[in-house]
Amino acid sequence: MPREIYLVKVGMTMTEGMVSEWFIADGAKVKKGEMLYSLETEKVNLDVDAEMDGYVKHTAEAGVMLAPGDVVGYIFADDEPIPADFAGVASPAAAPVVEAPKTAAPAAAVSATPEPVAVVSGDGRLKSSPAARRLASEIGVAIAGLTGSGPGGRIVEADVRQASLQSGASTGSERQENIETKVNASPLARRLAAERGIDLSQIKGSGPQGRIVQGDLDQAPLTSGRAAPVQTGPTAGSTVPVRGMRKTIAQRMHQSLQTSAQLSMDMTAQMDDAVRLRGQLIKEWDGEARPTYTDLVIKAVAKALGQHPMMNSRFDDTEITLLREIHMGLAVSVPEGLLVPVIRNVHELNLKQIAQESARLAAAARAGTLGLDDYAGGTFTISALGMFGVNSFTPIINQPQTGILGVNQLFDGLTWDEDKPIKTKQMNLSLTWDHRAVDGAPAAEFLASVVEFLSEPYRLLL
Repeated sequence: MPREIYLVKVGMTMTEGMVSEWFIADGAKVKKGEMLYSLETEKVNLDVDAEMDGYVKHTAEAGVMLAPGDVVGYIFADDEPIPADFAGVASPAAAPVVEAPKTAAPAAAVSATPEPVAVVSGDGRLKSSPAARRLASEIGVAIAGLTGSGPGGRIVEADVRQASLQSGASTGSERQENIETKVNASPLARRLAAERGIDLSQIKGSGPQGRIVQGDLDQAPLTSGRAAPVQTGPTAGSTVPVRGMRKTIAQRMHQSLQTSAQLSMDMTAQMDDAVRLRGQLIKEWDGEARPTYTDLVIKAVAKALGQHPMMNSRFDDTEITLLREIHMGLAVSVPEGLLVPVIRNVHELNLKQIAQESARLAAAARAGTLGLDDYAGGTFTISALGMFGVNSFTPIINQPQTGILGVNQLFDGLTWDEDKPIKTKQMNLSLTWDHRAVDGAPAAEFLASVVEFLSEPYRLLL
């Protein structure tokens, strides 16, 4: 009898998922332990291995949303031919619970790729499967230059493998030798270069021993000769299915507004000293970390939460629980929607550690390699939209938390020295809090503390 292949359940809260890509073709042979398919949920993506040798029969197509435990295929033993009319039964069953990967996969060196036209989503981002992004990073293929053969022009793993064969990208021990001897670059720099189509051999590194770091790629030109992306996202009159991550976001945002008393306020921080401190730290850390203004805000919020513990609490109908640990959620935009990985015990981290961890989580979120542990236990959330020129917005609380802080753009403002106007760097901060747990005055005191720490940023180093 053939053995069923289930859509595995990742954690106890998973309600749906899909086979985003089959690694073994329908009817092809698989070995035990070989990667069978890529599972995609609203939170994580991981590869599922075959549990036995045999021949694979698909009963679920890639891209179709299913429930955990649904049968997505079968494996027939080597001596058991697949019947020509075999269809199988895709009925729910008890699915095994598996652990998601706990760390982001490392990136590798970039090599030349063919010059087809890239396919992007409606918001201008590449349409590619997590497995394709991961493989492109590992074997050194610039995914930005590929044409997708998946549904809706999505780039899948087969497209990356084909590009690798055509370009002569190195594999195995040869690839490792290239990584170690040809380009001295950080894993994050390699991944970003692969996504942007940047030839790392043309970049001069500013890190230790000339290592290429993220900052070196900010002004780097794209590889010459690459065709411009073609806009192929949703168009007027079309429909977009509400499923996966988008469905989860819709449900949770609506539930948050329906079940809590949310209010918002803004305050402005004077950022001149913060701008100077950031510049000093970039030079001092010498590529080991590159602090952002959001990192400074994270540290300021962590200190302010220590002074105002009611903002680091959870409300239910009978009690308010003040939490000992501070785990900071960091909202990260990805092509499919929004993810909120968590910097754990942020109150115990120094500013450099915060900068390194926030960069790791943001990169892993965009690469689709976050694990379940990266989402667990957030007690307060920060959402940054300043890079889009936003001056104020109303973020929605990530339940069951009590507050969320919006980080807006840095702008030129004015202060007054008696009758003399002085140009200064300023930033608005937008706080949303749950009035069931915290009244307006304590919430304002908390936000004022955040503003004070940012206005006197050297206190963040203590």
